[in-house]
Amino acid sequence: MDLTEAYRECERITWSQARNFAYGIRLLPPAKRRGLAAIYAFARRIDDIGDGTMPAEQKVADLGQARRAVLDLGAAGPPNAAGPPSAAGTPSAAGPPSAASTPNAASTPNAASTPSAAGPLPASGPADPVLIALAAVQRDFPVPMEAFSELIDGCVADVRGTSYETFDDLLWYCRCVAGSIGRLSLGIFGTRPNARHAAELADSLGVALQITNILRDIREDYASGRVYLPAEDLAKFEVDPAALAAPDPSAMVGLARLIEFEAERARDWYATGLRLLPMLDRRSAACTGAMAGIYRRLLERIAAQPAAVLHGRMSLSGREKAMVAVKALAGRIP
Repeated sequence: MDLTEAYRECERITWSQARNFAYGIRLLPPAKRRGLAAIYAFARRIDDIGDGTMPAEQKVADLGQARRAVLDLGAAGPPNAAGPPSAAGTPSAAGPPSAASTPNAASTPNAASTPSAAGPLPASGPADPVLIALAAVQRDFPVPMEAFSELIDGCVADVRGTSYETFDDLLWYCRCVAGSIGRLSLGIFGTRPNARHAAELADSLGVALQITNILRDIREDYASGRVYLPAEDLAKFEVDPAALAAPDPSAMVGLARLIEFEAERARDWYATGLRLLPMLDRRSAACTGAMAGIYRRLLERIAAQPAAVLHGRMSLSGREKAMVAVKALAGRIP
């Protein structure tokens, strides 16, 4: 398989699977668009392993194989630059500092998970289109491939059923699974002076997006044995985790207050993270603004209708997402 075919496969995965991110990625010029599609395709593969129906031990083994594959690509470092550093304050990959673990949840598969669009992980030889494309990304862009290892740490925490006692514990997870993608994306975008500060802002934007995801997916995550909302917040608003499974009128007042509390927290992270946009070139800023704008609109919809998250996954229409992307391309923060 040649590189053109490999990139084409990564773009196919991205356009078919990235229901929100694709609207931003399409705004990039061709080389950056292909590069970010390759990053998305491998990140999607990692997520699909974690969300799949295999036994927990097999998931952890396959995630380990994914880690080795991508770190082997990045072992020599990019030839033209060192890449954006990890955001200051990001805890080490050893795991959350004080997250409470629920080992039994590791064996709870997500029956609704979608098989990996990028193919099973063992396809890691020379015919693997995603790794072929990633090798080219590693050669052509200063992408910090080690950030994939942080994403994998977060997925391993999911497989093991890790829960979070405090927001600081959850922050570790958000930085692993979302901040890492922001820092990988910076390698594609490039930044004006102060790459370290840009990485910190990308990390903050990732936290905002992940809190939005957590609020959107409360019900289906609970059904999969996962509760991401910090235990201290659930206790503060007197919300029994079991109330996350289905509508319960007696619990709705507390749940609504909890969701608004977390939404306000996410708004603060968006406010910080969106300061990244002036540090990017126009098309990269449009890409980032479109993705953030879609999620920020979704957050406001959730905050306005907190009970709706227990009835099904909330989302914007394709038309709404396209409008956000158009505004982002015009330089207007959605």
